[in-house]
Amino acid sequence: MAGEGENKPVLEMVQADGADEGCVTFVLHDEDHTLGNSVRYMIMKTVDVDFCGYTITHPSESKINFRIQTRGGIPATEPLRRGLNELNDVCQHVLNTFQARVNEFKESQGQPME
Repeated sequence: MAGEGENKPVLEMVQADGADEGCVTFVLHDEDHTLGNSVRYMIMKTVDVDFCGYTITHPSESKINFRIQTRGGIPATEPLRRGLNELNDVCQHVLNTFQARVNEFKESQGQPME
């Protein structure tokens, strides 16, 4: 276990000896189904991905084993990076849209209702 002063990695790559770069398990620490299922959905939209899934090792542990298998010699890190970026873009769009609607509502409250 990491001590209080140590930095624990957020992401680890686990690859079997002799396996290619297209078949990798990533371990995401301090995450749960919220991120796991969202990223899995974004990655599975990629045509070069054969398999993408995740498991939570145990309910008392807050880490995810995230498996990606690609075809065509594409490294598994590429769909992971792309999926995380796309998820970030979607979340930013939702946040911007929400904030715009909140601002519209606040402006409309300043005017008398008809």
